[in-house]
Amino acid sequence: MRDSLRHFVAEFVGTFALVFIGGGAIMSAELAKNPAGITQIALAHGLILALMVTATMRVSGHLNPAVTLGFLVTRRIEPVMAMVYLIAQILAAVLAAYALRGLFPEVVVAGSRLGGQSVSIEVSTMQAILLEFIATFFLVFVVFGTAVDPRAPKVGGFAIGLTVGADILAIGPLTGASMNPARSFGPAVASGIFEGQAVYWIGPILGGIAAALVYEALFIPHGTEPVDHGPVRPIA
Repeated sequence: MRDSLRHFVAEFVGTFALVFIGGGAIMSAELAKNPAGITQIALAHGLILALMVTATMRVSGHLNPAVTLGFLVTRRIEPVMAMVYLIAQILAAVLAAYALRGLFPEVVVAGSRLGGQSVSIEVSTMQAILLEFIATFFLVFVVFGTAVDPRAPKVGGFAIGLTVGADILAIGPLTGASMNPARSFGPAVASGIFEGQAVYWIGPILGGIAAALVYEALFIPHGTEPVDHGPVRPIA
């Protein structure tokens, strides 16, 4: 029970910070009419994710349902513990978005979707799903390469944060570069705008699972046991 609470709190705090800081950066760029907003947004997301993953990775460090589901399909987390992570992530994202709604000026709240993402009118739904798939594939591949692989360089969460920042610079104007269903769902709930939610669930989840399976199959030494993600039964 205590172990579950520890994991829940770590995921909650980390995801709350990601949605609050990331969404806040989007809203601040909107408020300031900042033409360099994409750089500001990428930097804010990359930095807060790097710091929060580094702070929580000894306990959990997912902060993203796409990462958790990647761990689940590769048997690096038990289903019950995965559910704890997912509930913490989604609840934190919703509460962080409501915090933004209550703390930012109404003029920016109305026009920013509370820092949520939207798909460009020039991008089709299938294109958006594929863009999110690719960006999340890169993200989860880096997660496995730097935080799961026992031979990984000890760089904390900074490689993960850099990947998120790079992805935002690359596809942010097209889809908002979510890579994280919770990151998009929280602002959608608080704003009441659910347009494009299928893109932000389907693309990231499939991309995260694909990256996890590829890295696990091709790069992880056989017999490696997970660390601090709950007990996993040996594969028969």
